[in-house]
Amino acid sequence: MRELELYKLWLENATEDEDLVNELKAIEGDEEAIKDRFYRDLEFGTGGLRGVIGAGCYRLNIYTIRRATQGLADYVNGAFENASVAIAYDSRIKSDVFAKEAAKVLAGNGIKAYIYPELMPTPMLSWAVRTLGCKAGIVCTASHNPAKYNGYKAYGEDGCQMTIEAADIVLAKINDVPMFGGAKLVDFDEGVKSGMIELISNDVIEAYLDEVEKQQVHPEASKTAGLKVVYTPLNGTGNKPVRAILKRVGITDVTVVPEQEYPDGNFPTCPFPNPEITEALHLGLELCKTVKPDLLLATDPDCDRVGIAVPDGDGNYVLFSGNEVGAMLLEYICKERIALGTMPENPVAVKSIVSTDIAMAIAKEYGVELRNVLTGFKFIGEQIGFLEAKGEAHRCIFGFEESYGYLAGSYVRDKDAVVASMLICEMAAFYRSKGISLLDAREAMYKKYGNYVHTVASFTCEGASGMEQMASIMSNLHANTPAEIAGFKVVGLSDYLKRTETDLISGEVTPIDLPKSDVITFKLENGATVILRPSGTEPKIKAYYTTIAPEREEAVALGKKIADAFKAMLGF
Repeated sequence: MRELELYKLWLENATEDEDLVNELKAIEGDEEAIKDRFYRDLEFGTGGLRGVIGAGCYRLNIYTIRRATQGLADYVNGAFENASVAIAYDSRIKSDVFAKEAAKVLAGNGIKAYIYPELMPTPMLSWAVRTLGCKAGIVCTASHNPAKYNGYKAYGEDGCQMTIEAADIVLAKINDVPMFGGAKLVDFDEGVKSGMIELISNDVIEAYLDEVEKQQVHPEASKTAGLKVVYTPLNGTGNKPVRAILKRVGITDVTVVPEQEYPDGNFPTCPFPNPEITEALHLGLELCKTVKPDLLLATDPDCDRVGIAVPDGDGNYVLFSGNEVGAMLLEYICKERIALGTMPENPVAVKSIVSTDIAMAIAKEYGVELRNVLTGFKFIGEQIGFLEAKGEAHRCIFGFEESYGYLAGSYVRDKDAVVASMLICEMAAFYRSKGISLLDAREAMYKKYGNYVHTVASFTCEGASGMEQMASIMSNLHANTPAEIAGFKVVGLSDYLKRTETDLISGEVTPIDLPKSDVITFKLENGATVILRPSGTEPKIKAYYTTIAPEREEAVALGKKIADAFKAMLGF
């Protein structure tokens, strides 16, 4: 049994971390527990590494972090001279430890490591890479996953998450590194003394906030509307920067959810610290009953996503989806920048293929070029890079994903909940000054462009067999298109792995001008769509449902019918 041999190897060598020693001793003789930790390595991809914290090659720990960083260092040294790498980390368990381990390995390989002196949002890593002229970046985070997870995201010199090509090279380098003794490293304090490890200065942080502040559309709106906000950083990194930017722009009536204010990687009040999930916002919504704010803001642990809730006029608060916030911000930016004369010529907006198509109607209304890209904000960042290469980065006015990720401007190349929080508050303040609530604005948008209803379902595939299950489901659907879903005929198929779009009525096939990706879109005869893709960061398959109907209730009911039928079809 290969897993048992690896277990013994770890038992003998993984002695620097007492938590790992105790865990390895505790699972002695438990074949299933040993198999789950050693049946494979954590796979390094464009999202870096992500996994459960603990002992073993299929876990996040100081040894898997060192090995990954050695592979990254070998890649950087092979591609660049006198390179440097920026490092950030969030509030998760051992994030600070993992970040320092990465710095130690980089310094041990002659690569200067810039590391933030305290936890910082993920977009501030992208900012540091570009500002400090680094050739790569690392942020230790598992975004919005439960507390048992952590991760290691790798970035390129453009401030975007690492490309597929670069990640493949790094993975090959990692595979050549022995788990124990394969990484070169120095003592952290010695690295600081020698100058090979440098703490990122406060000037870099303030310069980032300066750039965020420049993204305002109506700077006066936030100062004069008297907006009242309840905010929760969900025990993550957003507390300082979000409050700092809101104060800068004049939003001072901010009440922070006390139980979720300070960093805590155990996330004791929200087992799933994800602003997409209602349960994570429970304490914030309860506080709203007392404070009665105009807006509830919630950022995830690494502060690259933000969710909101607004009052409905009857004492309750309504949650908005990521698609709704993205579409509303797009329309606000377009309409108001045109009114102010600040819209660039030939403006561009970017969204992922799984995000709402109402954005297409909005972009058309305001003469904006809308680019659709694969899921993953790096593809949105890539589009900004293409524009920058032509000296036209200013043309990109907004980018968003349905998973609560937004970016205005080109100062970073990742979704940014700091700028999104600022703009959401500004939008709410501006509409408030006109006697319009965010609910009113949302309804006006649907009245103008149509009732688009979007739902997302996640199907978890845990354990050693989970990856095989995911691969089997996707392989079957690539090979066998269903004739109907929920009684509605499938009339179109977009297969992003084959990079073809097929009209199943006429048989016409057209190419898709995007990189290969394991994504399938089924178009139904009633105008609905079902998109399926395996997550790149979690052991789950995601399904995205879109329905359109004259009345909202009809679209919601139709979405539920299709979702239930598709779930049964997949066998969940």
